[in-house]
Amino acid sequence: MLKIKQDLLAGLATALDVLSPGAGAKAAFESPKVAAHGDFAITAAMQLAKPLKLNPRQLGEQLREALLALPVFQQWVADIDIAGPGFINIRLKPEAKQRVVHEVLAAGPCFGEAPANGQRLMVEFVSANPTGPLHVGHGRQAALGDAICNLYATQGWQVHREFYYNDAGVQIGTLATSTQLRAKGFKPGDAEWPEAAYNGDYIQDIANDYLAKKTVHSDDRAFTASGDVDALDDIRLFAVAYLRHEQDLDLQAFAVKFDHYYLESSLYTSGKVDATVQKLRDAGKTYELDGALWLKSTDYGDDKDRVMRKGDGSYTYFVPDVAYHIAKWERGFTKVINIQGTDHHGTIARVRAGLQAANVGIPAGYPDYVLHTMVRVMKGGEEVKISKRAGSYVTLRDLIEWTSKDAVRFFLLSRKPDTEYTFDVDLAVQKNNDNPVYYVQYAHARICSVLAAWGGEIAALKNADLTPLDTPAAQALMLLLAKYPAMLADAARDFAPHDVTFYLRELAASYHSYYDAERILVDDEHVKTARLALVAATAQVLHNGLAVLGVSAPLKM
Repeated sequence: MLKIKQDLLAGLATALDVLSPGAGAKAAFESPKVAAHGDFAITAAMQLAKPLKLNPRQLGEQLREALLALPVFQQWVADIDIAGPGFINIRLKPEAKQRVVHEVLAAGPCFGEAPANGQRLMVEFVSANPTGPLHVGHGRQAALGDAICNLYATQGWQVHREFYYNDAGVQIGTLATSTQLRAKGFKPGDAEWPEAAYNGDYIQDIANDYLAKKTVHSDDRAFTASGDVDALDDIRLFAVAYLRHEQDLDLQAFAVKFDHYYLESSLYTSGKVDATVQKLRDAGKTYELDGALWLKSTDYGDDKDRVMRKGDGSYTYFVPDVAYHIAKWERGFTKVINIQGTDHHGTIARVRAGLQAANVGIPAGYPDYVLHTMVRVMKGGEEVKISKRAGSYVTLRDLIEWTSKDAVRFFLLSRKPDTEYTFDVDLAVQKNNDNPVYYVQYAHARICSVLAAWGGEIAALKNADLTPLDTPAAQALMLLLAKYPAMLADAARDFAPHDVTFYLRELAASYHSYYDAERILVDDEHVKTARLALVAATAQVLHNGLAVLGVSAPLKM
């Protein structure tokens, strides 16, 4: 059906060009607002009526006649209706919709995917400082980043996942002193305990393991504790390695893997920060004022110029960000997406200004950003704000342990990133249709149970005669299957994995309706085989869509 749609679009473009030269470039099909009105809708008549000085309905009639005269429309279209002021509704023949079943079964896990395009994409996400366990906000970011990576992979991109973290600075210093105080026997509430120190129980765990002279391993480092409570640098290195290991465990529980961990400290040790500052100086985009070095960021749309180097000689935080993004560009990533919290909104203008001012060939608008809000957690009808282990927030691992990896991923992806979201723990563990992830997974498991009861091989269905699939319920399900590839492409372009969750819920609902309307394992072998092919294709698309979200497709529930 995918090729059929392309051929019909080409026919529409030809007809539009006849009516108005150049109009064919905007040929498009839309989904009718009411499914009963047809399978595709065309609004071109209303768009062209004014420039052509014609009545839109009259123009719609002309376009209808032109389309009906085309062989491709005669082959695949059952009827074309004019509605209202000039809407054109197209109703496909059953055999046109049936094609998608064969397409899905032939492509299998690759259905909906585009061929490799030779382009590289970096997605930077999570990027949590190693000062504590990952919280629920990091979880939302991990789900978003991983799903966006999966979406772009379906569109032929070579995707690179990167985690950037600050392994130096004030927060790391606070972590070290907090751990040192715990190792010396002090605790929150003591007179010696600083207000800025980290209070979670995990700090005591780090101190205990440091005193025990343990060795900790993470994806990018390992360190053995000396046990010396006065060796603050040793404590810092051990605490960072310990929490990197803890974050690795959080990410493993969430089934998120990174290709590379990039250290902020490396930007300084490699000279990249100094080189970046020199580039900005050489470009004439800096000036000295009040003992500080400033960037002329207002030249690039920022609301005010920004301090780059403070009077004490230290750089402000956006300077290494600029250096890091120049490094991304130099590594060959011409497209970069950063997943960050909405509290980073203010950094976008200054980072992009710095990249433009550096004059290294980076285009305006680089990199792309996806900003997300934090997540509220409800459990037992009350908001949960703290974790015993973390001290001041709910951790990602808390959420996974209370529910499941699948529920956390699906729920955190079910809304636009920039909208407020409340995670309902009680809903996430329910085994009924109110729980969206259960509803979708149950549809897949329900189909698998039917296929298991049949006992045959899916390969035997690939060339099934599908002519019995002519009922409204079957045709509605097939039309929805055919929308999957375009939905994936649109979701990738818009950084919108929530569109995948909406689609999967709609597909699950369509399957449940079909299952209730028609028995599948009937005595008539011809009808049974056609229906089995349809539901097997539906299971495949459910599986493919869930895989994009990083959610499992269970065989039974």
